[in-house]
Amino acid sequence: MTSGGKTAAVIGAGIGGLALAIRLQSAGIDTVVLEARDQPGGRAQVWQRGGFTFDAGPSSISDPAALRALWALSGRDMAEDVTLLPVRPFYRLNWPDGNQFDFSDDEQVLQQEILRLDPRDLQGYQRFLDYAAKAKDGAYDRLAQERLTDFAAMARAVPMLVKTQAWRSAYGIAARFVENEKLRQALSFQTLFLGGNPMRASGLHALIHMVEKRTGLWFAKGGTGQLVAGMVRLFERLGGTLRLGDPVAEIETAGDRAIAVRTVAGERLTPTMIASNADIMHSYAHLLANSPRGRQAADALSRKAFSPGMFIVHFGVRGSWPGIPHNMVLFGPRYRGLWGDIFDFGVLPHDLTLYLHHPTVTDPALAPEGQSVFTAMVPVPNIGRLPVDWNEIGPLIERRVLDEIGRRLIPDIDARIVTKFHYTPADSAADLGAYLGNAFSLEPLLKQSGWFRVHNRDDAIHNLYFVGAGTHPGAGIPGVVAGAGITAAMMLEDFRK
Repeated sequence: MTSGGKTAAVIGAGIGGLALAIRLQSAGIDTVVLEARDQPGGRAQVWQRGGFTFDAGPSSISDPAALRALWALSGRDMAEDVTLLPVRPFYRLNWPDGNQFDFSDDEQVLQQEILRLDPRDLQGYQRFLDYAAKAKDGAYDRLAQERLTDFAAMARAVPMLVKTQAWRSAYGIAARFVENEKLRQALSFQTLFLGGNPMRASGLHALIHMVEKRTGLWFAKGGTGQLVAGMVRLFERLGGTLRLGDPVAEIETAGDRAIAVRTVAGERLTPTMIASNADIMHSYAHLLANSPRGRQAADALSRKAFSPGMFIVHFGVRGSWPGIPHNMVLFGPRYRGLWGDIFDFGVLPHDLTLYLHHPTVTDPALAPEGQSVFTAMVPVPNIGRLPVDWNEIGPLIERRVLDEIGRRLIPDIDARIVTKFHYTPADSAADLGAYLGNAFSLEPLLKQSGWFRVHNRDDAIHNLYFVGAGTHPGAGIPGVVAGAGITAAMMLEDFRK
């Protein structure tokens, strides 16, 4: 080994864990990835049902350059393993009154959409774009790529945070620039993709709009699971080892060092360094349960705000639907009040806002010929705020979701369904160890971002590292891939000491 005998273990084969492992293995560190489940991907898991391929994870990919960089580390091309298909329009937004709005990378088309909603807001939208560019250049291109090894590093970001009024909510920032209520919703809903409430997540998340505008929105041919499979192939070609189906039971510690990883099957590995891509609360409360540091960190985390859960309905139907785009948001009659119910009060609202993913409009091979794949995702309170029996209420919510889609898009949906199943916050907690069944780890509040998020290197156990949605910079494919770069840089620097 070029690493001089130094080794690393990564717990969890989610996209963040695989990105970290690829970086370490590319640098010559002998790396093993330990995955509890029988397939890699973590939240980006895949189900095969009767010829239909259902992705559980991200439905689209932005900033593909960050992924291509993983292959470039070893002089390879991502296209060897993953084919990216363009998603157009990016999203179609639909309101109960029948109004629609298409987000597009075609500026002329997008301006026509804004003019149709409210001609007075075109100039305001241009000012919003200027703000989003500043947010991207400051928060995404700099802060999200920076190793926040001490509070001073976070303090250096204060001028940028002040300049961009980062304390304002995503909705509040949109409202600064445009008057039309539907356009305000269109410019703020993206925080939901990170588990954030548009009414209180930082307006800096306007950067999502600019990232998508500059890099496009893409889909992996064969489904997001094929992105995961491509990352695994790259990792194994580099000489890395992936072990499936044997959960890690404990990270053993001695003083300020992690000394071993012990699996449920009884295997004990003693790598030089350990990184966890598991749920952050699971890592501290369970894997480090025998360490004072684990108990202390878990107690502190329990007082933080975690993102809501996600109720997901996967269904395959007869027929093709070229008029339903790849990504669609069906807004309900409420916006501000709905998110308050879910995030603050733990109420399961009667009205729904749902995200509809229709991948077969981009890649028909995901379903049998002449049939289509759909996934509907509905934000719901996490288990801590809504401790209900999901086995009992799951079928009722599924019925409401399908009825809403039938009413607004597919009138004879029940007659067309070939297969369907749903996935609840309780399933997420059981399958993925997600604390309270959260869908995106810590809620992306300003006071839980950057230095205030879980650190990429533990403060007390000096050879223990973290990667994934709960660490800096946060959730989403660009976030966890950027976080993997930060964590890898720290580990490689420490390896050289």
